[in-house]
Amino acid sequence: MALIPTTLGTRPRLAVEIRPEGVVAARAEDAQALLSAVAHASPQGGAAVPGLKGDFAPTSSAAARRETIQAVRKSLEAVALKERQTTLVLPDAAVRVLLLEFDQLPAKPVEALAVVRFRLKKLLPFDADGAVVSYQVMSQSKSMVRVLAVAVPRDVLAEYESMVREAGFEPGAVLPSTLAACAGLQETEAATLVVNAGENSVTTAIVQGGVLLLHRTVDLALDDAMAAEMAEVLPPLPLVDLESSAGEWAMQKPLNGYGVLDDHHLLAAEELAAELLAEQIAADFQAVAPDEPLPREAMLPPLPITETGWEARRLRAAAREITQALSVAAAYFEDTLQVPPGVVLAAGTVGAEMLGELLREAGFDEAEMRVRELVDPAMLVGGAVTSRVPRGWMASVRGALRG
Repeated sequence: MALIPTTLGTRPRLAVEIRPEGVVAARAEDAQALLSAVAHASPQGGAAVPGLKGDFAPTSSAAARRETIQAVRKSLEAVALKERQTTLVLPDAAVRVLLLEFDQLPAKPVEALAVVRFRLKKLLPFDADGAVVSYQVMSQSKSMVRVLAVAVPRDVLAEYESMVREAGFEPGAVLPSTLAACAGLQETEAATLVVNAGENSVTTAIVQGGVLLLHRTVDLALDDAMAAEMAEVLPPLPLVDLESSAGEWAMQKPLNGYGVLDDHHLLAAEELAAELLAEQIAADFQAVAPDEPLPREAMLPPLPITETGWEARRLRAAAREITQALSVAAAYFEDTLQVPPGVVLAAGTVGAEMLGELLREAGFDEAEMRVRELVDPAMLVGGAVTSRVPRGWMASVRGALRG
């Protein structure tokens, strides 16, 4: 599977992911990725995360950057022994992941990379010549070569790497969040739908037999006007079919004109998402030591459905977009493989419980599509978690340590 392997072979035994919600780090002793230590830290106001254009979310202040560096240092030092090199996991919103098809590809990697980069010129929202590009052949036949390509603006990657270096560690391999999570899957013939949902984006991916069939990211980083517009209760729209949406999969842009929620389901999902978010955060931190304060999110009451402030509109829009992304991925899965997904594996900071509730509110049959965490307890050594870390946060760093 590999999903963009490094030229060094074995990846570092440390991994750190910088997400808008915070930083998580983990250590494994070998390529089986049985986690021996996990820790996370959440900067006040969220991490300073550079996007595709080099901007930051949620803030570009120097203070936010300093706090993010401190969170990286705190998380890595909590799990590291003598290691200083780490695999760096980037948010999906900071990279572009595309599946490309070629009639043939040069045998020499340098020449093949040039061909891939040339194809990306018309597909990327940034300059392909100034980007860091990696690729991996997913499948090959006499008539077609299917390639997974990853591109990130050079200055964006440099900013992430500089934060790790300023924290006292050295970035080695670099992986996008969902590809890292998928790298932790077992290579089976059964296809798997993975959903990586967080504060700023939701990514859906389908993997079968170690081959990536779909990778689609929807940006949830909305400004006030966009969030207000998307928060309006809209009438249900028909779900697009696979043929008419083929171009959208490659470009990874949100589809216009799809949806499965009627007014009742949308309002219920919005209210439920707010309640579950508060409940999940509080439950995750119940076991925190008495002298360690709960994060500020755990002390906030659920947002009422009538709230018109930024956070409520944002949560409302995010819940709708996450549900729609799941709906589109499920339709793609069934159209392509002729069977329903069956099980959805959850990664990211929106946990399996919340995703499951959103799907039920959207009318999905739980018997046909159940949601569970990608990381199960058997993937952790007893006592590995040095602070309370929800399992969804561990999915990408655990996958980055496998191989």
